[in-house]
Amino acid sequence: MSETSPQISVVIPLFDESGNVQPLIDEIVAALTAYAPVGQSYEIICVNDGSADATAEEVKQAKQKNPNVRLIEHGQRLGMSAAIRNGIRRARSTWILTIDGDRQNDPVDAPRLLDLAWQEGRDRKVLVGGIRVNRRDTLGKRLASRFANKIRKALLNDNCPDTGCSLKVFPRDSYLELPFFSGLHRFMPALLKLYGHECIFTPVNDRPRAHGVSKSDFLGRAVRGTYDLFGVIWLIRHTPAPDRGKEIA
Repeated sequence: MSETSPQISVVIPLFDESGNVQPLIDEIVAALTAYAPVGQSYEIICVNDGSADATAEEVKQAKQKNPNVRLIEHGQRLGMSAAIRNGIRRARSTWILTIDGDRQNDPVDAPRLLDLAWQEGRDRKVLVGGIRVNRRDTLGKRLASRFANKIRKALLNDNCPDTGCSLKVFPRDSYLELPFFSGLHRFMPALLKLYGHECIFTPVNDRPRAHGVSKSDFLGRAVRGTYDLFGVIWLIRHTPAPDRGKEIA
C-alpha cells in the first residue's frame, strides 16, 4: 500500500438495505473521525450485492457528501461472502473492518476492536471479532445461531462464540490468502487460526433492525452451513501449516 493509503478500509455488504445506508455511513464517519489513530484517514467501501431497491442510489448520494465513500456494484446477487471478498480486493488499506449493512452492528464499537488489533507485538497476525450481547433478533434466529455456534466450536475448535457477528477487524493480506468459498465469512476465525493468527473476541452492541427485513433463511442456511462445515474440516485436515519459507542469500 502507498503512503497515502487510508488507515482503515470499512467494507459493508449491502442487499436491499434502502433506508439504512446513509444513517449507517454517518455513524461510521462519526466513530472513526473521533478516533485519533484514524481521524479522516479511512475509506468506506459499499458493495451493492444485486439490490432491487434504492440501495445503490443511496450510496451514490452518500458519495456526493463524502469522497471517502466508494461503491462496488454486483449485477446480480452473489452472496455475502462474495460481496465481502470483492470489497476487500479493492480496499487500499492494510487493515479491514467489516460491518453489516442492516445497522444491527454499532459503529461505536469499532474503535475498541481497532485498539485490540493494533496493540504492539501482534505482528499484524490477528483477527478481532465481536460477540453480540443482548441480541435483538427473533427467538428462532437466536436459538439457531446458538446451536450452530456450539456445533462449529466443537468440531473446529476455533474458540469463536459468535461467528455470525459481521463486526470484525483483520489484515487485508491475511484474508486474501484464504481459499475462497461461499460461506467463508463464517469460518474466518478457524481458517486464520490455521494460518497462525491470534483470534480475539470482545462483546459488542446488537441493535434492532430499523429498516427493511432480515434476509436469513434458517433452514437453507442450516443445510448450506452443514455442507460448509464439513468442507472446512476437510480443508483444515488437508492443509499443512502455511510456511512462506525464507530466501537464502
